[in-house]
Amino acid sequence: MKRTNKTTINPWTTALVAAGVVSAASVALAEEAGSPVMTALQPTTISGYVNTSAILKFGGRGSYDLPGRSYDSSDKMNRVNLDVVRLTIEKGLDESSWAAGYNVSLLFGPDANSIGTTSISGAAPSDFAIRNAYVALRAPVGNGLDIKMGVWDTVIGYEVFDAGSNPNYSRSYGFFLEPITHTGVLLSYDVSEVISVSAGVADEGVTSNSINSMAADSGDFAYLGSVSLTAPESAGFLAGAMLAGGVVYTPMPAAPAFPQQNMYNFYVGGSMPLPVTGLSLGIAYDHKMGEDTTHANAVGGYLVYQATEKLKVAGRVEWANGTDGTYGPTANGFDDQYLGVTFTVDYSLWANVISRVEFRWDKDLESNSNAFGVNGNAQENAFQLALNVIYNF
Repeated sequence: MKRTNKTTINPWTTALVAAGVVSAASVALAEEAGSPVMTALQPTTISGYVNTSAILKFGGRGSYDLPGRSYDSSDKMNRVNLDVVRLTIEKGLDESSWAAGYNVSLLFGPDANSIGTTSISGAAPSDFAIRNAYVALRAPVGNGLDIKMGVWDTVIGYEVFDAGSNPNYSRSYGFFLEPITHTGVLLSYDVSEVISVSAGVADEGVTSNSINSMAADSGDFAYLGSVSLTAPESAGFLAGAMLAGGVVYTPMPAAPAFPQQNMYNFYVGGSMPLPVTGLSLGIAYDHKMGEDTTHANAVGGYLVYQATEKLKVAGRVEWANGTDGTYGPTANGFDDQYLGVTFTVDYSLWANVISRVEFRWDKDLESNSNAFGVNGNAQENAFQLALNVIYNF
């Protein structure tokens, strides 16, 4: 069977394109667009983006918290922001049986600090991170076994780090619960055009997403795996629909003030086109638990409508819960329980630019918690309006 280049596109993003949840054009810009450069080994491409935002939080400028937020936290409210700059240098796998390539993806700006992929021996945040850096290989085993060694994206999740590859600008509560990258070895294999599997081993993860994050002589590794089912062309209007599931087990080393707390992440999600042209549906469920009583759940539903070639609207409704403090930033004596509703309008005005406006409403469902306010400014709801502009090169 014909092999595809797996070194660039996240498998869930591929499924979202097939189901129409995100447009092929936006993903091509955000993840595949690249220009050849002169190097000792051809063909090498360079690509990336500049991601900016302006966010208005309704209700004034008082002190407040925003639990469960990944890259639109309170320090970005009521201002114009540089979110992140990504630069990717890559040589993808070709069609040969013993193909080899590489990917180096660097991040610059505030979101680079948030992703946390500094080396385990790194110093304070410096607006820089390595998102990916791996060697890609293929071995002629069956249909072809793809191998990544280095730092690569996690195998679970509906949304991805690159904002332009998601239906909405802000990330979901489910995304908040998931790891983003791992340092290790990942094996991927297409059993058929319908079934794909991945399995890997990674450093244990002393700090979330850190590189080379293994306690000295611990011998403990994280283990992860996923399986995805994709409807073939013969499935009619369901062609490209996808169902995926995965698990990540992360042992956490014991320390004097931090007892052994092995963590498990479980994910199942899917996307499918609907009989209405341009309309698609997605759903995602995340569960995270420790070996004591800590736990968290997040369920999200997505509806995306590509109204015209330039106009796309996307809605997301989600519910999340967890033990006190799971979604941060601090524990308040109550279990976490939130409802989130997000509506995004994306209109392509300029070439190579994603330009969209988003309204988001979050509600604290736990009585007397009022998690969206601090320092005498307790709030049960949080409302925000965001403008997101991304240039892809």
